[in-house]
Amino acid sequence: MSLPEESKKLSLAEAVKEKSNYLRGTIKESLEKAATHFSKDEIQLLKSHGTYEQDDRDLRQKLLAEKKEPAYSMMVRLKIPGGKLTPDQYLVYDDLSARYGNNTLRITTRQGFQFHGVLKKNVKTVIAGVNQCLGTTLGACGDNVRNVTACPAPFSDRKKYEVLQYAKAVSDQFMSRSGAYHEIWLDGEKLPHLPAPTGDEPIYGKTYLPRKFKIALAFPDDNCVDVYSNDIGIVPEIEKDKLNGFNILVGGGFGMTHGIASTYPRLATPLCFVNPQDLLDLTKSIVLVQRDYGNRSDRKRARMKYLIDEKGLPWFSAEVEKRFGKKTEPAHPIGWKGIENHLGWRRGADGKWFLGLFIENGRIKDEGSYRLKTGLRAVIRKYRPDLHLSAQQDILLSGFGENQKAELEGMLSSYGVPLPHKLSNVLKDSMACPALPTCGLAITESERVLPGIIDDLEKKIEMLGLGGQRIMIRMTGCPNGCARPYNAEIAFVGRTVGTYSIYVGGSLAGDRLNILYAEKVPQAQLADSVYPLLALYKKAKNRDENFGDFCCRVGVEFLRREISSRPPL
Repeated sequence: MSLPEESKKLSLAEAVKEKSNYLRGTIKESLEKAATHFSKDEIQLLKSHGTYEQDDRDLRQKLLAEKKEPAYSMMVRLKIPGGKLTPDQYLVYDDLSARYGNNTLRITTRQGFQFHGVLKKNVKTVIAGVNQCLGTTLGACGDNVRNVTACPAPFSDRKKYEVLQYAKAVSDQFMSRSGAYHEIWLDGEKLPHLPAPTGDEPIYGKTYLPRKFKIALAFPDDNCVDVYSNDIGIVPEIEKDKLNGFNILVGGGFGMTHGIASTYPRLATPLCFVNPQDLLDLTKSIVLVQRDYGNRSDRKRARMKYLIDEKGLPWFSAEVEKRFGKKTEPAHPIGWKGIENHLGWRRGADGKWFLGLFIENGRIKDEGSYRLKTGLRAVIRKYRPDLHLSAQQDILLSGFGENQKAELEGMLSSYGVPLPHKLSNVLKDSMACPALPTCGLAITESERVLPGIIDDLEKKIEMLGLGGQRIMIRMTGCPNGCARPYNAEIAFVGRTVGTYSIYVGGSLAGDRLNILYAEKVPQAQLADSVYPLLALYKKAKNRDENFGDFCCRVGVEFLRREISSRPPL
């Protein structure tokens, strides 16, 4: 199929992929050299292998002044469909992070793990170690289908649990098949969890996709994966214990660029309804349309959401049906109930209990008396639970008997790990991206400062008598939206160095974008800037109205006018 004319004017990234021999480039040769970093072309290709090159930005200026090279390291990301892993896998990852990383593991908002601080000379050892325990980094980053997310909770509703196999099948169909990954990281070894190399890419082709591509599966009673933020959203329709099929949403994505109006966050749009047996073919057809028509000249406009907005949903649907080979059924109505964080004790599918454990900003670490990393290692060695990572950066430990619950709680407490029932609602629903010092795109802080902001807000919320109210707060160090800020009830998005844009009015069901309330608010003033909004909410809200719903109902102009007319607090 011929590509549109505009897509033939390749961006630099596209040119690198095209000449890379299916993502091989010179990565293998570079790994054998003593240099502490990779070339620009290699860095672009490494993403699809699951790793990014970074440097310590806290040290950047000092090293530059001393005429020394940056403190380079690699971030290595795992691809874990649905977030499910075994205790043996977790213990391997824990060990790798201690031996070759910065001794932390970070749960991503796509239910994976990230190692930070891995030196170039050790990155092959880490990736090979991940694969030896049947995990992988293949496709965790890059211009391909990323990790397929799905509700991780192993609930007693077996129909829900069985549906997760579809998420794994969708993920598997989009894994790279060229063999470059095996050659570079595994010395050609073929492992059972990876597809057999074919030498080419039957789905992706030589240049893969124009940009990253995200897929999520969410249940109508629990949108815990923020399905509307994905390129493809899959929503099962279960009626009387029978899986009827899946509603398909398309065109979600939260990345944007400040000052460029042609970039924006977008919620996914309903496309069609398909039978269970057609899910793989339908999702493949959607990906092929994006491969063939996505913008390959401007990476800022390369996500599928822009293709759909430019061409229109009827055109997009027709192109999908051409590749699917038949007409699709219109999407069915979806009745969303909310977003569950799955924290605390719940009954699992096997009749045993699982514990949802809050991990602040997804960072598993030891720090002072808070010894989460050591405590989790001890718990997993002793109890051997299955583990489930959530899209809200938390972890679920499953398979406990009634008589083990108190013992587990005591063990966690002995390591300084707070139990969910002791945490505030605002903390439990908070998320931040890593930002500084590791992310090269970060404008401002995020992970390192949100805990202090939440501490301040907790006090203000208690003062207002809103301690029992659920309020979702998310923070990112740049506008790319990695912590999914644009549908949160309150979002802080890095705007300029040290300042943030404040957005309000998202939905606790994840199906509504929020609204820009204020720009360039200094970091030290974020909590104070939000407090008057919370006070107004307390005074003027309807009965049982959530904060985001209140802000959406009254509108941002009303909020600005009311707050500006009030005397300083």
